[in-house]
Amino acid sequence: MKSYKITVNGTVYDVQVEETGSHTSAPAPAASAPAQAATPAPAASAPAPSGSGSGTPVTAPMPGNILDIKVKLGDSVSENQVVIILEAMKMENEIISPAAGKVTGINVTKGQTVASGDTLITVG
Repeated sequence: MKSYKITVNGTVYDVQVEETGSHTSAPAPAASAPAQAATPAPAASAPAPSGSGSGTPVTAPMPGNILDIKVKLGDSVSENQVVIILEAMKMENEIISPAAGKVTGINVTKGQTVASGDTLITVG
């Protein structure tokens, strides 16, 4: 049995650790040949972003993943209409249009990861 003194936030603790065996882990053997990286297949079902149109940008309020895009390029939207579903912190967040108009640009695709402040769509 080994004894140690450990200080945590200014408080000293006496700790005893019991050894249960003389097991030592051997280092992993080196690979004889480098592993080949798998090439991911392109996502055929995800449409490509359709550019950043002119108008009012709808931005991501937080980082997350795009679960659904509720509008298409050229659709008319009203103020406070849900346009994107953004998953962040295991919750689905409805992203709404700040203004009425037509969708002039879609800058994201389903499954894409976005950062806070990224432009998702543009309403003009």
